[in-house]
Amino acid sequence: MSVSFPISSSTELKRGALGVGFIIFFVISAASPLSVIAGGFPIGIMLGNGAGTPALLILALLVLLAFSVGYTAMSRHLTNAGGFYAFTSRGLGGLAGGAAGVLAMFAYNILQVGLYGMFGGVVSGTMASVFGVELPWWCYSLLAMASVAILGYRKIDLSARVLSVMVIAEYLAILVLDFAILRTGGDSGINLDSFDRSHVFSGTPSIGLLFCFAAFIGFEATTIYGEEAKNPHRTIPIATYSSVLLIGGFYALSVWSMVVGVGADKIVPMLQALQDPTTFIYGMSDHFVGPQLTQIIRVLFMVSIYAGLLAFHNAAARYFYAIGRDGLLPRQLGTTHRVHQSPHMGSALQSLIAAVVVLIFAALDADPILQLFAWFSNLATLCVILLMAMTSAAVFVYFRRHPELKVGVLRGQVLPGFSCLALVVVLLLAVMHFDVLTGASKLLSYALCAVIPAALIGGVFLAARLREVSPERFMALGSHKL
Repeated sequence: MSVSFPISSSTELKRGALGVGFIIFFVISAASPLSVIAGGFPIGIMLGNGAGTPALLILALLVLLAFSVGYTAMSRHLTNAGGFYAFTSRGLGGLAGGAAGVLAMFAYNILQVGLYGMFGGVVSGTMASVFGVELPWWCYSLLAMASVAILGYRKIDLSARVLSVMVIAEYLAILVLDFAILRTGGDSGINLDSFDRSHVFSGTPSIGLLFCFAAFIGFEATTIYGEEAKNPHRTIPIATYSSVLLIGGFYALSVWSMVVGVGADKIVPMLQALQDPTTFIYGMSDHFVGPQLTQIIRVLFMVSIYAGLLAFHNAAARYFYAIGRDGLLPRQLGTTHRVHQSPHMGSALQSLIAAVVVLIFAALDADPILQLFAWFSNLATLCVILLMAMTSAAVFVYFRRHPELKVGVLRGQVLPGFSCLALVVVLLLAVMHFDVLTGASKLLSYALCAVIPAALIGGVFLAARLREVSPERFMALGSHKL
């Protein structure tokens, strides 16, 4: 069913603007591969199961591939910029869809804002140590925000071209380091110690698994570009599978190379001895390649965070657009720019929210990385894992209700059901260990977690209000499609 509610402004995104390659660049950029390799995994290895982390990455990859089967099957029948929101609406009903929509808006906005904290902190530290320029972190955050706002306001293919250059550079730099480590044999020769039972189950594997799932956040954004994709029924599934495999393969190879380079029994003590574990990658680069590559990685680390900012900005803007178009939010958000065909109102609102939050944290003299980034990015990870579980349940119910679509039992029910259960388990583990992930007190950690049910309730309220005001629009939630 295709439902549209015309209003005075343009409501169409730019059709056919993105091919498979550009969508892959968007979602890989959202995963911020270099910042995850340099900033996330050293901490994950140290707090989790150490040298056994590559095995957990493979496990996370398999669960997300199972999720992707149902996700892409649904995308062939529903092309909508609302992603999680649209799928949940059509599978579980309007009230659940409203809850998913508000949760998705909340997740991508706070993830974007958290990344501004990391960007400001990293750039401020680099500029002070390398160039002797002393400026507060929020100055760099606001400068990045201004450029992201301009790119998000304009045509989507301009953002895609910027991201493609950044992503290729990130991958090449880390792959050079990976192959340099493997060519020399690392600490004690190439081996598969990371996959040995003694290492896989050492330390705290549950925390290590959470870091692995968090590293993939962003790949799920393929469907929100469906309305702007060339031949979306073919493009979105290819982009989704390619993104999961590229991200998972790259992470597994790189983390395994780190273990080989240092030694399975030495990597955790070495990380614990560092004052800042995120400098681990620089030491590896100095030792196996040279200071020239290290300087390149330092620059690309900042570039990687910026690429993530741009990718998540576009994701957040499209959720505002899709939900505004359907009537849960003011209609102005559901309009597009008459020239650029971009969700310009959603883009502007996202930039305004980011500016307000960054300035509040700056006024409170909060730490941009240990507080703004750590709190918001991990909270967003919980939201996205819950959204994926809800979407898996929605896919299961949708195809069970529509046998005429002739989607096989494996694709339509078995794998979505499995991924839903697996993601719920991961979500429960994340909540249990949330204080470890954020570095905050247990009280603050659970207070942050409490925001999630508040967002869900807010979404249900908006959907219920729409049902009262316009039952037709409520029944059509998430059904706007090509």
